[in-house]
Amino acid sequence: MSARDWVEKDYYRELGVAKDASADDIKKAYRKIARENHPDAKPGDAKAEARFKAAGEAYGVLSDTEKRQQYDEARAMFGGGRFGGFGGGRGAGAGAGAGGTGFSGGFDVGDLFGGRGGQQPGAGGLGDLLGGLFGGGAGAPTGGPMPGAGTSRPREQRGADVETDVRIDFSEAVGGTTLPLRLASPTRCNTCGGNGAKPGTSPRTCLTCGGAGVVSRSQGAFAFSEPCRDCSGTGSIVDDPCPECGGDGVSTKSRTLTVRIPAGVDDGQRIRLAGQGQPGSRGGPAGDLFVVVHVNADDLFGRSERNADDLTLTVPVTFPELVDGTTITVPTMDGKVSLKVPAGSQSGRTLRVRGRGVHRKDGRTGDLLVTVELSVPQRLSSEAREALDAYVKATADHDPRAELTRRAEAAARRETAS
Repeated sequence: MSARDWVEKDYYRELGVAKDASADDIKKAYRKIARENHPDAKPGDAKAEARFKAAGEAYGVLSDTEKRQQYDEARAMFGGGRFGGFGGGRGAGAGAGAGGTGFSGGFDVGDLFGGRGGQQPGAGGLGDLLGGLFGGGAGAPTGGPMPGAGTSRPREQRGADVETDVRIDFSEAVGGTTLPLRLASPTRCNTCGGNGAKPGTSPRTCLTCGGAGVVSRSQGAFAFSEPCRDCSGTGSIVDDPCPECGGDGVSTKSRTLTVRIPAGVDDGQRIRLAGQGQPGSRGGPAGDLFVVVHVNADDLFGRSERNADDLTLTVPVTFPELVDGTTITVPTMDGKVSLKVPAGSQSGRTLRVRGRGVHRKDGRTGDLLVTVELSVPQRLSSEAREALDAYVKATADHDPRAELTRRAEAAARRETAS
C-alpha cells in the first residue's frame, strides 16, 4: 500500500468508531464486521470479502498502539492540508511565491526529513515519523533527484494480526482439546511468492523514483515529496501480474490449522498463534493469529470464582441425611467418587473433594467443591404427613430463630439507651 493510500484512508470510519475510541471498542467493532462479512458466512460475495479485508487492514493499524499513533499524527499533518498534503502544496507554495513568508530563500520540505538544514544527528524530524509509517529508514526516502534526501527503498512491513473465535464444550475447556480451525483469510500468494509478478518474471525497479517509492516535486519556492504515482509508492513495477493475486502478492484462501486448547482455558481467553496472521509486505514477517475461546455452560458443573482451577457442583440431599450424616456418590469430570456428609450439616455447606478439578500442564490441580442443598418434597404421603406432624410436636420447644430474635432485641435496647 502506498503512503498516499494509508494517509487518505479513514480507518476509524472503516470500523465505524470515533477517533478517541478505546482499544476494546475497536476490537468489538472489528469482530462484528468480521463475523458479518466472513467469506464462510457469505461465500462468493465480493462486496463482503472486500469489506472483510478492509476491516482487517484497519484493525491491523488501530489495534497497534504505535501504528495508531503514527497514523493519527500523519493524518493530522497531511490529511488536514498542512504542507499542502500530498498534492504538491498548492496553498503553501502560493504564499511563498507572493513573498509574504519572510523567507530569504527557497524552503525545501526535504529539511523536514532530516536531510538538510544542518539538522543534528539523531534529531529525528518528520523522517522518523514517515519512516515508521511508509517503510523508510531514518531520513525517509524521497526518491528522484531531491537534494539531501535518502534513497533507501521502503523497508519490509509486518503483517496485521488476525482474530477469530471458537466455541468449545465445558468438558473440553476443563481437560483441554485439539481442534481443527478453518480460516478464510489473506495469505501470501503461493503462485508468485508474494512479489505480485507472474511466475518466470520479476518486478522491475521503478525508473521514475529509482526504487525509492517517493519523488520530489517543486511548487514555486517550495519542494515537496510525494509517493511515486507510477509504482504507487512500492518502488517497483509489475509488468506481468500474477494470475492468482492480480499483482497484489496476497490472495484470500481457506486454510486449516490445528489449535491446541490448554486444560483450564477460561471463557474469553485469547490464544496466540505466532506467524499465522496476515502476510507482511515487501517480504516482511506475517502477523499473529489470536483465537478467542468461548466456553459453553455445563448442566452440572461450574468454575469457582475464587480459583478457576476448582470446579463446583450442587448436590441435593434429604433432611435426615443432613441430620444424621451420610455417604453419597457424586459425579466428577472423570468418573464418580464417594463423599461423606457429616452429621448436623446445614443446607448450603460446601465440601471439598481433593484433586478432582482442573489438571494443568504445569502440574497444578484444582478441587471439586460440592455444595449440599436440602431437597424439600412438594407432596407428602399420608404416612409422611403423620410423621412430620409428630416431628413438629416433638421439636416444638426448638426455635431455629432464637438467636436472630435475641440479636434483634439487643440492638433495639442499645438504640433506646442511646
